[in-house]
Amino acid sequence: MSDNSASRVDALRRADACSPFLRDLIGALPGIAEGFELGGAHEAIDLALAAGDDALEAELRRRRLALALAVALGDLSGELSLEQVTRQLSDFADQAVHCALEAAVRERVADAEMQGFAVIAMGKLGSHELNYSSDIDLLLLFDPAVLPRRERDDAGEAAVRIARRIVEVLQRRSADGYVARVDLRLRPSPEVTPIALPVNAAISHYESSALPWERAAFIRARPCAGDLALGRRFLAAIEPFVWRRSLDFGVIDEVRQISARIRDHFAQSSIFGPGYDLKRGRGGIREVEFFVQIQQMVHGGRDPSVRAPATLDAIEALVAAGRLDRPVANELAQTYRLLRTVEHRVQMVEDAQTHLLPVSPAALDDVARLHGLGGSGELLDALRPRVERVGEMFDGLASEEGGRLSNDPHILLDELKGFGFPDAEAAARRVEDWRSGKARALRSPAAQNAFEAMLPGLLQEIAGASEPGRALNRLSDIVERLSSGVNFFRLLEARPNLAQLLAKILTHAPALADQLARRPELFEGLFDASSFDPPPEAEGIAADLLRAMSAGPYDLALDKARRAVNERRFALGVQLIDRRSDPLEVAAGYARVAEGTIGALAKAAVRQFEQAHGSFPSADLVILGLGRLGGCELTHASDLDIIYLHTAPAEGRSDGPKPLGPNNYFNRLASRVTAALSVPTAAGPLYEVDVRLRPEGAKGMLVVSLDAFERYQRNEAWTWEHMALCRARPVFGSAAVRDRVSRLIEDILTAPRDARSVIADAVKMRAEMERHKPAQSLLDVKLGDGGLVDLEFSVHVLQLTRGIGLHPRLEFAIAELHTERCVSSKIVAAQKLLTRMLVMMRLVAPGDVKPTADTWQLVAEACGAASWDELLAEHDAARQSVSELWDRNRREE
Repeated sequence: MSDNSASRVDALRRADACSPFLRDLIGALPGIAEGFELGGAHEAIDLALAAGDDALEAELRRRRLALALAVALGDLSGELSLEQVTRQLSDFADQAVHCALEAAVRERVADAEMQGFAVIAMGKLGSHELNYSSDIDLLLLFDPAVLPRRERDDAGEAAVRIARRIVEVLQRRSADGYVARVDLRLRPSPEVTPIALPVNAAISHYESSALPWERAAFIRARPCAGDLALGRRFLAAIEPFVWRRSLDFGVIDEVRQISARIRDHFAQSSIFGPGYDLKRGRGGIREVEFFVQIQQMVHGGRDPSVRAPATLDAIEALVAAGRLDRPVANELAQTYRLLRTVEHRVQMVEDAQTHLLPVSPAALDDVARLHGLGGSGELLDALRPRVERVGEMFDGLASEEGGRLSNDPHILLDELKGFGFPDAEAAARRVEDWRSGKARALRSPAAQNAFEAMLPGLLQEIAGASEPGRALNRLSDIVERLSSGVNFFRLLEARPNLAQLLAKILTHAPALADQLARRPELFEGLFDASSFDPPPEAEGIAADLLRAMSAGPYDLALDKARRAVNERRFALGVQLIDRRSDPLEVAAGYARVAEGTIGALAKAAVRQFEQAHGSFPSADLVILGLGRLGGCELTHASDLDIIYLHTAPAEGRSDGPKPLGPNNYFNRLASRVTAALSVPTAAGPLYEVDVRLRPEGAKGMLVVSLDAFERYQRNEAWTWEHMALCRARPVFGSAAVRDRVSRLIEDILTAPRDARSVIADAVKMRAEMERHKPAQSLLDVKLGDGGLVDLEFSVHVLQLTRGIGLHPRLEFAIAELHTERCVSSKIVAAQKLLTRMLVMMRLVAPGDVKPTADTWQLVAEACGAASWDELLAEHDAARQSVSELWDRNRREE
């Protein structure tokens, strides 16, 4: 006898000996049993689902019993995995619901199409995980505008009649049993609402007044019958409710509270042993599902890859996304499989919807033997360690409420002194002010609770700063400007390392603190460790943005882009404050983010524009990046210097519904792109865009043709415009056009020039700049004598007069000039040092902010110096070297 034959015979033997329900089915359906023994589980399933001649209800009941036998035997023999068992049961339930709905509609409107009434599968049916003897959770929705109904029927009443008939077909018992038990209680307010709901009313409920448990319920929801398009529209509409973009650690407490209530309600069966509730007990099926769903709800709003409905699939998705460790995932998956399988054994005995291990020793022995074990002792020994481990894991999801700061003013003062605040009284007054409820973000009990929970840890971090009072002031600014701080506060409580980062931001980076006050969700991006990786290349950033922007209208796409881009920029700033990256690497990262953003938003704007105006075949919009964008060295505060060009012929019109001539077309398109990059939306601002470097400046057109640009640069451009062109490179346009533009720029820059005229023009321009934009302080490393502007002018003069180092990136240009002995090694080092200082100081000392000694030390270390005094000495030497280079250039006039 083959192994398969032996396992089938053993499965039939165990079913006959241990399950009265299966024993009766074997006797009533000998063809299924015989087909299984001879051909295996899939042969038996095919026989069970074969079409018959009975009326609908009788036919569905016959198939359900036949499938119950075939699937049980396949399960017991090991031929069907847990996933295959639950999928077979779920697919049959889908088909039964479809048949019941079709019958219910066509009994009232004979030739009706299946539109206007959608069945949403919830719970285990929604995730294709239906258990052996389960009810099916359904949400019934209808669209009054298209619901099939008799001429005089009210839409709501007609929908309820259809719903009742569906339940009747599926649930009514006859001599052949039933098809499925139906549970409609997952709908909003089931005690007062009709069993079929208008779809818009349901959407309104979930958008405005849904309860936390309903979020978890919809993780597994899907349309399973009827008007599937209507069902998908409903689920798409409530997606922001289910998958909140903000990281929501409050869901941990909410689900833990639900679990605690379940444990209390089923206290007796929650304890492991005979009578244990496999579903609701501590460490049971529900807690595995809750554990997984918590991770999905925390992360799924930002990471769609973890939204898998089925529990085992979700576990693997969380591992793949780096949200769950493999050892934990394996424990959860193995325990879930065992618990679900034993649950099936319990239900197979009498076809009962039960989740309890039998209390009777004889009955528990039957379940164990049905599972292939020797008796109840072996079964309990197999379950106990896994159940206890899951219970521990679930209990450890979030720590119990930790220490809070005292409400007693005297004790609070002592606590703050213990943290190390030099002026504990001022800190205590600040805490009392927050507790007064004046701030909008602290008016709800949930916000107050979350704030108090995270406050001790954050204050301990702040107390260690050199001037904690300044950090407290910045924290107060954030608290007072927040519209809602619950998620922000919960995130800080859940991740103490982020509280440390926030303390550094408050202490050292007023520019980042100001951003947080306006957009606290920026901080959530730091939850993902990948936020501290260098940004990908510009093409990758553009591709990511376009994917994120692909769904929804244009204005919402711009919002998504702003959120994603500002998160990246914010994370780059934090890398500086946390000493994760070299300022030069961060400057290049800022530039890649900007270039990728230009690529994505320009492409999106072009697509939107072409819907109305069409395109010019074989013509491109070209965007040149200049200044720090062209040179790949942006700071936190840099604007984007760009020039727009186009390659369309002078004649002709675009091919869209509203055709335009080339100049009008591309100028309007460029305005659209500029707006996409710069106009604040509901998601906040993005970049300042400066287009004044275009031909003829503010007097010229926003966009000119590439041919006109070439003529202007060759015949009319001033020396300073050629100097600006030294840092120009195309950042948007087809590969062929970019190459053409790059060659044109090189050709213009290498054209013969009178060296004395170039130097004279540069000296004059630098003097005018100094009059209009003088240095702001002795530490103005950009505008001050020997600063970066003097260095750039010196380099550009050498590039134009000698034709050497024609690279838009200043660092590379200087390296080539050094190779050709045009500049000393001191200039190579000066450029790097002064750029590092500029990148850091734009973040820590914007405007008239006076950094603390600790912040100056942070700047020094980021620039490679051991102390601030050492950095100052290196800074002075670097600027002296630059001044000498500039003076040497001027003497050659």
